[in-house]
Amino acid sequence: MTTRSAAERRAAERIAYDAYLAACPARKLLDRISDKWVSLVLTALADGPRRQSDLARVLAGASQKMLTQTLRALERDGIVERTVTPTVPIRVDYALTDLGRSLLPVIAAITGWAESHIAEVECAQLAYDQVNREPDAGRKSPGPARDQLAAVRNTG
Repeated sequence: MTTRSAAERRAAERIAYDAYLAACPARKLLDRISDKWVSLVLTALADGPRRQSDLARVLAGASQKMLTQTLRALERDGIVERTVTPTVPIRVDYALTDLGRSLLPVIAAITGWAESHIAEVECAQLAYDQVNREPDAGRKSPGPARDQLAAVRNTG
């Protein structure tokens, strides 16, 4: 067995965890944290532990099944911890771990970006849809959608 320097070991680890490689485990983690329910659960737990029923009320549109699957996956990944209190009825709370809290600034940045750029994205979608709906789209101007996009860019 050959001995490797610390720099060689770090270089090998960077190669082993290259998200651009199909077999990289980081891809699974990226898939998990890019899920809309994950970001909403993390944000809902940012202020402290919550019961599943509280999360269900806060996360309108999340089915019980989806919420349970999301919480279990996050618990498995070490991002959320589940605490069972043996009372009648049993109380189950979910809270972010240190690892989960370390994701909050990333989620906040993405959420902030989405909120500040949604008007521009919607205008771009409208312009794209207008151009791509027309049978002779190459010869026609996208019209008002392009003007609306320009107005949003100028005010942003």
